Formats: sequence, structure tokens, C-alpha cells
Amino acid sequence: MSERLRLPGRPALFLAVRFGVPGVLALLGLAGAAAMHGVSGWWLLLSVASLAEASQIFQQGSSYLRHRNTLVRRDSLWVRAVRPLMRLLGCEEAWVRSFLAWNNERVEAAFSRAKAQQALVLLPHCIQLASCKAGVTEDIGNCYQCGQCPVGEALESSLVNRWDARIFNRSHKAARCAKECKPDLMVAVSCADRLLKGILKLPETPCFGIPLDLPYGMCVDTRFDTAEVEQAMERLVRPRPERSGNIQPFHADEIA
Repeated sequence: MSERLRLPGRPALFLAVRFGVPGVLALLGLAGAAAMHGVSGWWLLLSVASLAEASQIFQQGSSYLRHRNTLVRRDSLWVRAVRPLMRLLGCEEAWVRSFLAWNNERVEAAFSRAKAQQALVLLPHCIQLASCKAGVTEDIGNCYQCGQCPVGEALESSLVNRWDARIFNRSHKAARCAKECKPDLMVAVSCADRLLKGILKLPETPCFGIPLDLPYGMCVDTRFDTAEVEQAMERLVRPRPERSGNIQPFHADEIA
């Protein structure tokens, strides 16, 4: 069995809240029903509803894919409701990454056996060198292949592995593309906050999210490990048929 994909954080934090809070409420409901016989029905109703809410985290594999739209929408309520508290506690980034890790874990479990037929790789424009004039948002093939940013590596990987890879400078454009293409799976690279928003905005489309490294801050010369995208695509997506000939990226004479 191949090695598990690297997660962007630990899902334990999100799961502790997502499962723990309904679990505690279910126990309180049972205790209330035992102690207050006159209104035991309401306490039992609280207990049953809480158990139903907690049980959703156990849906995996094909069941998860069938009910993903509903499951992600329910998870989004928890993410948004608890996020202000996590911000006050100084662990907002850990909270977001914990949800991303839980999302990735479920997506990996769903596609590791029955691999996706059609996948879309979404990349942000901020991986392009800030001073570069190549029109990679129009076509990733416009990259100058100068080696000063990750776009060149992404282009080579997309050609060698026959990916459908695209770069966007606006999140709403990426969302529109995903709705039009209707892939079985998206492998998206972006900052943690944008990944969260994208996953919650498109709950009907499974997405494996890979957070960016931000050595110079938000949206400026960001980085990511192309190998992580390659590993995700290899594990989760059925390989495309080979094209005839040895296709190589076009190397323009210009530099960034």
C-alpha cells in the first residue's frame, strides 16, 4: 500500500469540536432524561439530535461522496461558528488547517481505491514571479521556463503527466471554471484561507487542498512543492492515456 499523503495540519482539533460538542450534548440529554421524568422527551430529543450530528463524521468512502454536499455544508457551520473563538485564542490558522486536514483525509479515503476519472489542478497566480510578464493566467504554456518560480515545474509536470492544470488570478474565476468543467476531483493549491473558502463554496466537488508557503507574505512570490501535487494526482486520479510522441514544454527565448 502506498504511503499516505501529507496533511496540511492535524485533524484532531477540528474533530475534537465537531464530535466532542455533540457528544457532550448527547450525554447531557441522557442525564437530563434520567433526572427529569416530566420533560424526559425533550431531553431525549436533544440526545438523539446530537448523536445524529456527531455520527456524520463516520461517513467515509463512497458514502461520503454521495452525501458530500450535505456533509460539507454541515461542517461549514462548525468551521464558521468556532473560528471567531479560535481567533481570540490565537489558533485560527491551526483551526483552518485542521479542517483542511480532515477534508483531505476524507477525500483521500474516498479516491484511494476508486480513483477519479477526471481531475482539475488549480493553481494561484501568486506562484508566478511578481516581476514576470508571461501570460500564464491565459495559458500555463506561456511560461518562459526560466526556473525562477514554481510555474515552470508545474508546466512540465502537467505535460508529462497529462494533467488539466490552470492558473487563476481570482478565486471566483477558479470556481467558475470548476463549475463548467465538472471534474470528479480538484487538486487545488492556495493559501489556507482561500482553500477553506473554495471548499465551502463548492461543496459538491471534492477538493484535495495543498496550502502555499508564504516566504514573502500573502500573494507575493509564494511557493509550493510540486511533488505534493504529483503524489496527490498519482494516488487519487486514474492516469490518462499516453499521447503519441515525446511532448516537451516550449522554451521561449524571453526570461522573466
